[in-house]
Amino acid sequence: MNNKPFIGIAGNIGVGKTTFTKLLSEKMNLIPYYESVDDNPYLSDFYGDMERWSFNLQIYFLQHRFRHHIELMNSEVGVIQDRTIYEDVSIFAYNLYQMKTMSKRDWETYKTLFDNMTQFLKKPDLIIYLKASTDTLINRIKNRNRGYEKDISEDYLHRLNIYYKKWFSQSNDFNVLEINTNNFNIFNDADKFDKMCNDIKNKLNKLSS
Repeated sequence: MNNKPFIGIAGNIGVGKTTFTKLLSEKMNLIPYYESVDDNPYLSDFYGDMERWSFNLQIYFLQHRFRHHIELMNSEVGVIQDRTIYEDVSIFAYNLYQMKTMSKRDWETYKTLFDNMTQFLKKPDLIIYLKASTDTLINRIKNRNRGYEKDISEDYLHRLNIYYKKWFSQSNDFNVLEINTNNFNIFNDADKFDKMCNDIKNKLNKLSS
């Protein structure tokens, strides 16, 4: 196996990326890089008024993930990233544009900036796609009880799930391992988590051979 893999964790809001990133980093001795959530100055405003804050939020996430990605590319040790930069354009920003909460002008500006920035980036060795039904996502979001997430609608999550499925089914640009988390409790299912870790190691071994 590559002794310093670059792993990205992808998935919808509430699927469990941060927890999975933390536990997998400990299990595989990787350095974790987390999504900017609690210190994000736009997130609460965005969920209250998506049309007003969509472009600001996406630009904030783009610069944050781009900076992390550069650090990950240059790392001398194995790393794991909680949500990749690639999900921003194909799923989140595109969904906002389709919902008409991001204008065509803002979408085109954002897309051009994204394309110009990402042409210089090395893709992750492996993207682990954590997926779950909309009902599962809603229950997990309620259970973690983050104030700024109280206004997330079921329709918004459902649309994101559709775009995730479409993106991974049509893209051949990434090495992907899908994990269905609907019936998986990462804290209680230790044996299942160990099996997932072995599957990840086997996938990395095949990619590096």
